[in-house]
Amino acid sequence: MPRGRYSLHDPHDHTPFADEHFQCAPGPSGWRYVSQLTAPSGDHHNSVDLTLDELGRPIRLELHAANWQVRGAALDGVTWVRTDPTGTDAAEGNVRAHAFTGTSPAFLIATTRLLRLTPPSAATRVRLVAFTDPVLAPRTVDQSWALLKRETHGTDNGPLTVDEYQVTALDTGEQHAVHIAGDVVLVAPGIELEELESPPSVFG
Repeated sequence: MPRGRYSLHDPHDHTPFADEHFQCAPGPSGWRYVSQLTAPSGDHHNSVDLTLDELGRPIRLELHAANWQVRGAALDGVTWVRTDPTGTDAAEGNVRAHAFTGTSPAFLIATTRLLRLTPPSAATRVRLVAFTDPVLAPRTVDQSWALLKRETHGTDNGPLTVDEYQVTALDTGEQHAVHIAGDVVLVAPGIELEELESPPSVFG
């Protein structure tokens, strides 16, 4: 069960946003990721709880940020309920999309589990619903993912297989690289792995 800490920052000027303390593991239903985020001041920031099924579909999502809350799952595309800080106003949403995304590294892992690309792969299009900070506002985004290469590196804990993806935002054409080992993001725009207490899980 990998556990560790990511640092999240603005990918343009590197302003720190938060530290994300996480743990994740494959399980009978697929894969689960839970995390708590703390601001640079040390204050509790928000939380992520995501469970995928064996096919990489989100069967349970719960996000908390600035007293806003989102609960979602794959249902007729993806469906969610977003509740305001007072707890009195809950709005339901539904989009013909494949999955969810957001600032957490969990969503990068989730997208790779859904697509299951093999290198070298052609670009594969995916539609996602992004929940943007600080109020978890939903926004539909279209991306393409390509798995450029897969390399194995020797480590003290045995061989580590690293996948390099190229992700393209289809509305702007902006491209960036994402490096993933098992169920851990090694580096991506705005994300750096700072601590890892145990090796990444190896998916079958």
